[in-house]
Amino acid sequence: MDHEQGGCLCGKLRYEVETAPLWVTVCFCRFCQRATGAQGLVEPIFDTSAFRFIAGEPKVYTHVSTGSGADVYVHFCGDCGTKTNLTFARWPDRLGVYAGTFDDPGWFEFSPDNSKYIFLESAVRGTLVPAGYKTFQAHAATPEGTPIDPVILDEVLHLR
Repeated sequence: MDHEQGGCLCGKLRYEVETAPLWVTVCFCRFCQRATGAQGLVEPIFDTSAFRFIAGEPKVYTHVSTGSGADVYVHFCGDCGTKTNLTFARWPDRLGVYAGTFDDPGWFEFSPDNSKYIFLESAVRGTLVPAGYKTFQAHAATPEGTPIDPVILDEVLHLR
């Protein structure tokens, strides 16, 4: 795999990843809605060792997660404000990328085998969730890190 690159709106902050994501999370929590200004976040997850900034130095905002109580670190461009990635006190070896900041936001596989939808409880009206994907009403793990069993949909879910 070639290194995939991305960056902020003004171009001063650039990054690259060396591998395909470990998995892809689509999150509809209020944090992700506010952070993106959209219905949620498409967030490919990587080992932190697979990601690096190649231009610029991000600023970091620390946010305490209402779900886990642990710190979430939002990395963003200090000039244009674009959020590029997230790191986590809870999972120091993992990193999430705001998928829309990749030069090609659709380069990675997105399938029922490697993806999940979380926080359906706060998804906005009109949200569609495809059949066959793992879904969760809130987090996919307990605050202690124990995985929660997913619900896999037999048909498209249209939240009303």
